[in-house]
Amino acid sequence: MTIIQPIDTFTDNELITRVLAGEKRLYEQLMRRHNTSLFRLGMSFLHNDMDVEDVMQLTYINAYQHLDQFRKDASFGTWLKRILINECHQHLKKRMKTASDGLEQHEDAPKTAATPVDTVLNKELGKVLESALMAIPEKYRAVFVLREIDQLNVAETSKALDISRVNVKVRQLRAKLMLREHISKFYNNDVVFPFHLIRCDRIVYAVLDKLEIK
Repeated sequence: MTIIQPIDTFTDNELITRVLAGEKRLYEQLMRRHNTSLFRLGMSFLHNDMDVEDVMQLTYINAYQHLDQFRKDASFGTWLKRILINECHQHLKKRMKTASDGLEQHEDAPKTAATPVDTVLNKELGKVLESALMAIPEKYRAVFVLREIDQLNVAETSKALDISRVNVKVRQLRAKLMLREHISKFYNNDVVFPFHLIRCDRIVYAVLDKLEIK
């Protein structure tokens, strides 16, 4: 009797090997595994959920098109995060250029307007923590999100942000100091930049469609 191994028990590297061997649809499993962590990281840079969704799609498409170049010397999640960070930087550059040209952009809409994120963040604690995170400089915020919320180790965070391990530790400490003691007591993965199934499906199916994976 042949025992079929459940897909969710495969490692990322095993799934990548099978995708490269022709089982392209398995790329969906990789996306679903990393959607939440990429969304949180993207929000720490862009603070606009729709912009983050766009950047995530670009990240997954970029990763898929260069999947054969993934050397597996770091985790697939770290590799994805580095791609996402680059895409976020490109997006921010375009946003700044557009602003300098005097053009109105979606992200420049009045802050009083409700966004999907505002609707989802209906817990007071989540709002307080998100505001606190967005109030600190980006370089500290990114380290905090990766280390404290996404729980990457120092080495993985160092590779993702392309900074030294010493800098990771220093920025993590400074982030904690700036966020004050209540952050370490009250933050929770489920309330800071929450990511839900409907958003997950939207991103996954959009990427599969653009890559023409059936």
